[in-house]
Amino acid sequence: MKPRTITDSVRWMGAEDWDRRLFDGLIPLPDGTSYNSYLVRGSEKTALLDTVDPSQAEVLMSQLEDVPRLDYIIAHHAEQDHSGSIPRVLAKYPQAKVVATPKCVGMLQDLLLIPPDKFVPVADGETLSLGDKTLEFIHTPWVHWPETMCTFLAQDKLLFSCDFFGSHIAGTDLYADDEGRVYEAAKRYFAEIMMPFAGVIRQNLAKVKARSPRTIAPSHGPVHRRPEFILEAYEDWLSDSPRNVAVIPFISMHGSTEIMVDRLVTGLDSRGVSVHRFNMADSDVGKLAMTLVDAATIVLATPTVHAGGHPKVLYAALLANALRPKVKWVSVIGSFGWHSKAVEQIAGMIPNLKAEVLPPVMAKGYPRPEHFQELERLAAAIAERHRTLRR
Repeated sequence: MKPRTITDSVRWMGAEDWDRRLFDGLIPLPDGTSYNSYLVRGSEKTALLDTVDPSQAEVLMSQLEDVPRLDYIIAHHAEQDHSGSIPRVLAKYPQAKVVATPKCVGMLQDLLLIPPDKFVPVADGETLSLGDKTLEFIHTPWVHWPETMCTFLAQDKLLFSCDFFGSHIAGTDLYADDEGRVYEAAKRYFAEIMMPFAGVIRQNLAKVKARSPRTIAPSHGPVHRRPEFILEAYEDWLSDSPRNVAVIPFISMHGSTEIMVDRLVTGLDSRGVSVHRFNMADSDVGKLAMTLVDAATIVLATPTVHAGGHPKVLYAALLANALRPKVKWVSVIGSFGWHSKAVEQIAGMIPNLKAEVLPPVMAKGYPRPEHFQELERLAAAIAERHRTLRR
């Protein structure tokens, strides 16, 4: 794609990766992704903010063909989908300096073997003049790596936010005007990479909001020219208060566990609890992560495999533990043939969930009336605890 104009001094560059379907060998990309790079021209100096994934380096280099001089490469984040093409850009512009946080400088030397003399480390709040344009660097650690920062173009009140406020979408729309589509993609993005760091991200959100940006330009997905849309979404997602939502990841080998899940879903629904039911045999883990953003309760439902939980349900437990959602209650239901340690195994896998553990329900073989009564009691206990939550 050709560069696109955002302001008189700012151009979008980068690449749309339409066909990429997996990120980090883990995260599903149903809509592909983009790698956004931005060129800022001042009256005296020119800066390129971020590069692109190495697989798309040729696209960026073709966009730079009509840029005769580059003074600075601003590296917001050391991860290679942003930084991986820096060596190619430096080869074209050997006089350019790489501007980054001190921690990012060290990481880029490790990851890309860039020589130390190419770097200009910058402190939090430090500025860089391009002549009639001034870049302010805002350190935003753990959004979502320890070295990350944003850049604020003061004269245009434009925030270059890197992964902050991003979304995995490939498309021709420069701006996030289709807010329904962008909201879902941005929430998926938040759930998958930002949610584990919610506490520190709240602090970083306050830092960037204090600049009152008129435009937010992330490094994935479209540009926000109505920044309150994405800022308000982050305020909601970062809230300590979950919604009236229960999430049930499950798998069933011979039908017993699924019967129990369906009975629990009915019990919760009849009591006004919103339920998301995920069959882990073929569920999109990104969708599961999205529902965990709002969930108050997780019920992991598993048959027994070699005395423990089913591996795909254990993966759901591992995912929830890694993402650290704001859930308040957790339980386990399922079935077994002769013996099961699934409850103890799952309990040991979720230490990061600061949640009350509700009584499990485990059926030996096919569930019987007493198991259905226990499931009704579990549904009632969850509904009672959800009574004061947001709808």
